[in-house]
Amino acid sequence: MTGLAEGGAVRVRLPRSLDIASVEPLASALLALRGSAIDLDASEVERLGALGLQLLLSARLTWRTDKVAFSVVDPSAAFAGDAALLGAPFLVSSEMNPDD
Repeated sequence: MTGLAEGGAVRVRLPRSLDIASVEPLASALLALRGSAIDLDASEVERLGALGLQLLLSARLTWRTDKVAFSVVDPSAAFAGDAALLGAPFLVSSEMNPDD
């Protein structure tokens, strides 16, 4: 699920379905990485539900507050489409740098 990305960021592979079943384990994994720059690999995501989006937005805000890099990388078409449908197209179109 995790590995080291370019630039020293920790790469976290998101589950295929970001729904109620996957949110708690993902939240725990992200909490353990707080303070580290992270790249969330969304390349295999087939479904982004509202609860999954809520977790990602909360994590994004936490990393922003901590002034640590946070980005979603390689978003699948399904992830990008669901993010747009749920009102968060910015989640896939921009990297959140510590200075933002």
